[in-house]
Amino acid sequence: MKSFRLPQILVEIIDSMADYRIPKLPLYIFLGMCLNLAIAPVVYAATGESFSHIQAWSLGLLGLVTLSLSTYLFFVMFVPEKF
Repeated sequence: MKSFRLPQILVEIIDSMADYRIPKLPLYIFLGMCLNLAIAPVVYAATGESFSHIQAWSLGLLGLVTLSLSTYLFFVMFVPEKF
């Protein structure tokens, strides 16, 4: 029977944790919702309250997605070797 030593087990745990990557999609969704907290009231006020709160949130989120896609495509066009 092979006995494991504590340092060997710790090395295996550290190696397995080094391969773990933090998922970024939840972070991006959270940041988008936080930015939308600032944008949605501006959209709601600019429309003269003719839109509902859900429509203001949707327009704010659509604006954030459009801005992020245009920024991404700008960098892809002018720095293609990075992608």
